[in-house]
Amino acid sequence: MYRSLKLMQRAAIALMLLTGASAVAAEPDPALEAARAKISEMFEMIEPEDVGRSPIDGWYTIQKGSVVAYVSADARFLLQGDLIDLDSQVNLTEMSRNDARRDLMATLTDADSIVFSPAEARHEVTIFTDIDCTYCRRMHSQIDQYLEQGIAVRYLLYPRSGPNSRSWSTSEDVWCANNRNDALTAAKLDREFATQQCDASMISKHYSLGREVGLSGTPAIVLEDGTLIGGYLPPAQLGARLNQAVAHP
Repeated sequence: MYRSLKLMQRAAIALMLLTGASAVAAEPDPALEAARAKISEMFEMIEPEDVGRSPIDGWYTIQKGSVVAYVSADARFLLQGDLIDLDSQVNLTEMSRNDARRDLMATLTDADSIVFSPAEARHEVTIFTDIDCTYCRRMHSQIDQYLEQGIAVRYLLYPRSGPNSRSWSTSEDVWCANNRNDALTAAKLDREFATQQCDASMISKHYSLGREVGLSGTPAIVLEDGTLIGGYLPPAQLGARLNQAVAHP
């Protein structure tokens, strides 16, 4: 019963937001256009279309990827934090973040990542990994156990130290290897591997995506619904988390 009520509440919220969006499309909102112009002028990374309606009267939502903030209608006050509907017990901001992360991950193909997949995959996660981070290495040392849980792992390379670092160069070498899977495993064990010159601009794309999804460290796991788990999660626990998500969407 409780789960059914929550699903109905979420559906109602989604309908409310969609209805609001339709109203905006039908009726011009001078205050919204003014806020868009002011915010996009103040913050060069924000485009006018990144500012839209919010569930709160007198406030608009600013969303860039999974980064969400709120601005007053007069574009004077900026608020960052989670917006929670206390009646439905739903974190509206986190729902927006999850949707954004899910959409960002959908832009990637398997060719854009390094995939370790079991014979029969029941779940798929995207993991931002750093060649050198301790828990990234620990996680990869258990890759066979994740596969045994039916979890396909899509790795994105995220050198935390940024461009022009040794980790970045090693990530590029991994990407340019004939066998990226073997090269990634070797790199995490500090072993040599064969590589070659190639277009390694995908590392920059991975790095940009990591910033857009809002990760604060590695490893960072993005689930199929866009949920972000910051840090290491053992195979059995990740498998249980994914199974629960399927059983109780």
